[in-house]
Amino acid sequence: MRLSKKLWSLKQQMKRKGASQDMLISKDRLEQDYAVTDISSPHDSINTWCINLSAHHKFSSHSLKMESLAMRKYSLTVVLVGILAAVAMPQNVLAQNCGCAPNLCCSQFGFCGLGNDYCGTGCKGGPCFSKSPGGASVASIVSPAFFNGIINQARSDCVGKRFYTRQAFLTAHDSFPDFGKLGSDVDSKREIAAFFAHATHETEHFCYTEEIDKSNRYCENSPQYPCAPGKSYHGRGPIQLTGNINYGNAGKALGLNLLNNPELVATNPVVSFKTALWYWMNAVRPVVRQGFGATIKAINGRIECGGGAPQKVQRRIGFYTAYCKQLGVDPGPNLSC
Repeated sequence: MRLSKKLWSLKQQMKRKGASQDMLISKDRLEQDYAVTDISSPHDSINTWCINLSAHHKFSSHSLKMESLAMRKYSLTVVLVGILAAVAMPQNVLAQNCGCAPNLCCSQFGFCGLGNDYCGTGCKGGPCFSKSPGGASVASIVSPAFFNGIINQARSDCVGKRFYTRQAFLTAHDSFPDFGKLGSDVDSKREIAAFFAHATHETEHFCYTEEIDKSNRYCENSPQYPCAPGKSYHGRGPIQLTGNINYGNAGKALGLNLLNNPELVATNPVVSFKTALWYWMNAVRPVVRQGFGATIKAINGRIECGGGAPQKVQRRIGFYTAYCKQLGVDPGPNLSC
């Protein structure tokens, strides 16, 4: 039995999108469950997408030849109505039609979740990360003057002053092209200002490449990402990546063995910025539009928010508002947490 033209088209589409062979539809079995685990925070989350094509979806070549002209016209009408309805629907309704909850994105392959893999390029519905058409590039916003204005405030004896560079950031950004592209130029510049505000606070103007106090290994019990013997997972990099679970997840996303080589985050500037952008796109990006206060909560909320460390919160806000002013945008509401 041959695949119908519709199923053959679906199969080819999945091939073009890089789907694994296990996901492709075979002749004798048109039902496949495919599960993916994505961990975008210290808490595991599992998202499942299923293709369920029952027997009545199997068409023989003979039945296709017998379709009447009227039926084809009817099918075309249904498709056109469906397209128009999809265009008119809000993003959260589209996410629901994809099988996702309203607050989750539907990725280009039909998976539900948050973060760059779901809400970035090819996102079908939900709170997708939209790019600002015709807007300024990240490289033009993070100009030499902007970057140097931060790092030049670090002490001359700082290790980070000879480690962090604008070029390393831009190279790392190539792996996360959706960063700094949020709907409008204002939103995009606010996101960039927020990222560098947190990096400034965490590293003292890019002075430090890793946490000063290394007494805590930050090793949690994790069957998936067990701690390597003698390795410490203390804060490293612009956002101070911390904990074996975060190192494991970041390494998996970047194709690096950071569990066994966590030092890379403090010795390779491109890797350092990549881990910061990875954490940002997965843990912080989904709440950026809620205001700067939400980004503080996503990075260090348990310690600083709710009156935990008001001076540190105000320090982050100060950097953020200063950078927004430099970039010519209003900082927006909800600055504190």
